[in-house]
Amino acid sequence: MNQTIKNLIQKLGEAIHESVSESEHIAGVVKNIREQGFDVLLMLEATIGLNEVEADTVEESGQQLLTSGEEDAGPFTHHDLNFLKSLRISLTEDSDEDPA
Repeated sequence: MNQTIKNLIQKLGEAIHESVSESEHIAGVVKNIREQGFDVLLMLEATIGLNEVEADTVEESGQQLLTSGEEDAGPFTHHDLNFLKSLRISLTEDSDEDPA
């Protein structure tokens, strides 16, 4: 991974931290918890995953196209479908299968 990408990921982490730190909504909830007699320790973990996209597989809108041989699944990219599959979510409806 090149240094530019590492710097951008660092900036993304800082932006997430800043958003949480400056959130009036979060501050209000934390204040309410403290008023109930509790200290609050908020720890968040962010996992950032990157997939390099080849220029010839991207539409002008930036959404990845399905490659030839893949079934058109509507607005979902190949990565979306893989993620859903990892959660055991199927977009196809098979009338022969028993829903479980």
